[in-house]
Amino acid sequence: MRIAVTGSIATDHLMTFPGRFGDQLIAEQLDRVSLSFLVDELQIRRGGCAANISFGMGCLGQRPILVGAVGTDFTDYRSWLERHGVDCESVYVSELHHTARFLCTTDEEHNQIASFYTGAMAEAREIELGPIIDRVGGLDLVLISPNDPDAMLRHTDEARGRGIPFAADPSQQLARMPGEDIRQLVDGAAYLFGNDYEKGLIEQKTGWSDEEILQRVGVRVTTLGPKGARIDRAGEPSVNVPPAPELGKADPTGVGDAFRAGFLSALSWGLSLERCAQVGNLTATHVLEQVGCQEYELSQRAFLERFGAVYGQDAAGEVATHVKCHYA
Repeated sequence: MRIAVTGSIATDHLMTFPGRFGDQLIAEQLDRVSLSFLVDELQIRRGGCAANISFGMGCLGQRPILVGAVGTDFTDYRSWLERHGVDCESVYVSELHHTARFLCTTDEEHNQIASFYTGAMAEAREIELGPIIDRVGGLDLVLISPNDPDAMLRHTDEARGRGIPFAADPSQQLARMPGEDIRQLVDGAAYLFGNDYEKGLIEQKTGWSDEEILQRVGVRVTTLGPKGARIDRAGEPSVNVPPAPELGKADPTGVGDAFRAGFLSALSWGLSLERCAQVGNLTATHVLEQVGCQEYELSQRAFLERFGAVYGQDAAGEVATHVKCHYA
């Protein structure tokens, strides 16, 4: 299954605040917040939604096609991704801007405040899917993950026009985009990804109810943090998938991207939607246990042992015939 992963490619600046954001807010003055957080730690890591998702898929033995825009400072990052199985031939290199930057502060309860500098990502709107389709011999699915908003709309329209199934993952851009644009991204999607907060925001900004959205998409996948994930389809009961317990919590940044990597990898193996969510949950857990979105390693034996312990040996047996972790 040939999957193109469109979206942001960035460098992450991850900071930790030894307190609770909520304790610093004054209820009567939320209309004029002015805060500075003294952080204890700064770590610089590889990131960006599309790059994170592609990295995870590569670690699971897939060959995702990364589609996004970067600066000339991408050379080392490119080498890293290619060594982990990612096809970077369709990445657009800007001659004007640096690769995007993500700056995120996490408090002791894993709440986050973040900013994103667009940089070269603004030029992603110049990327056309046609030449990519010709280069790889066709696409089976296009994932539209957070990116330059115009690029997201362009890739969605082109996939829809070419009859290529697409997955909508507007997540981080929901706050920026108006309801009309979000409706354009969601309508007709084969898969719609979001967490439980984003689910409500999509409904609020589109003006569509949950039932109306299910009539417009094939599958709605909602991640629920420590409660796992839920799969919804029109006219069918929800499928609730419990989480894969973590060995320890380090940083939640990139957990959603890793879930998508696992889900899409299992989808390409032809597994059921429940199995897809289970693989997504366990891949996401690996990110939660590390600081950085691409710092985890997947051992095939350990992955299957953990999978079987959580979801049962029959489920692990189905996955075992497909999973080929990069770190075997």
